[in-house]
Amino acid sequence: MAKKTAAQNSRRAVIDDIRKKQSSADRRRGLSIIVPLVLVAVLIVVAAAYQPVKQWWDERQFNNVSLASIGSPASACDPITTKAADGNQEHEPTGTTVTYTTAPPAFGPHWNESGVAPVAMEKKFYAWGERPQLEALVHNLEHGYTEVWYDETVNDNPKELAQLRAIASKFPGDTNMRYKFKVLPWYTDKSTLPSDITQTDTAHTGGQKFPAGKHIAITHWSAGGAGQTDTTKQVGVFQYCSSISGAALKKFMETYPYLDSPEPNAM
Repeated sequence: MAKKTAAQNSRRAVIDDIRKKQSSADRRRGLSIIVPLVLVAVLIVVAAAYQPVKQWWDERQFNNVSLASIGSPASACDPITTKAADGNQEHEPTGTTVTYTTAPPAFGPHWNESGVAPVAMEKKFYAWGERPQLEALVHNLEHGYTEVWYDETVNDNPKELAQLRAIASKFPGDTNMRYKFKVLPWYTDKSTLPSDITQTDTAHTGGQKFPAGKHIAITHWSAGGAGQTDTTKQVGVFQYCSSISGAALKKFMETYPYLDSPEPNAM
């Protein structure tokens, strides 16, 4: 009887050892699956955090720098030009595509719908692919906004994008009308856009480009002077630049403030 018990104990010991080894192997297999998953999750989190942190780091150098000192000198920009404007109070149904004759627009028919057009004031910088529709942004112009537009060349230049973001940060909040300002991408090629971009936006990527060698455009809808009510005096104002110039932008906005617009008192 004792020999049988010893044999049983021996077998039990062997079985326990096998189970321990199996359990250990299972844990190793589990870790071999879990660890890579955890690493992937960490990498995803790090990647998601990287861009905002990098943007913050790139822009912090401009925290105590005046608007006029950011970017290139004013000589990077052509002289300001104007063109007779139309479209004041000419509202098209939301979703309707409006064909604008300038790249980018500074006036014209536009949408008029609360929460859509004009676009809310708070957001000042728009990254590639997230721009609101032109028909909404033209309504912002009617209200006195200055809009800075950048093309694919600038979008591919991290240094200039950091300068644009820094400039946009100089116009904070959504209540100070002097800060009616937006930085926006200008699309000329559908192939550069995310697949989920709205159809009405892709309608404006028909190859209209800035003048040769120019990658920045500044636009404003002028009433022809602050307080001017004669709509025949209205003009679209344009300035094209080879690169962003805070100095040129500052002078532009001093010459054409929000008060010089068809509807300056509207947000």
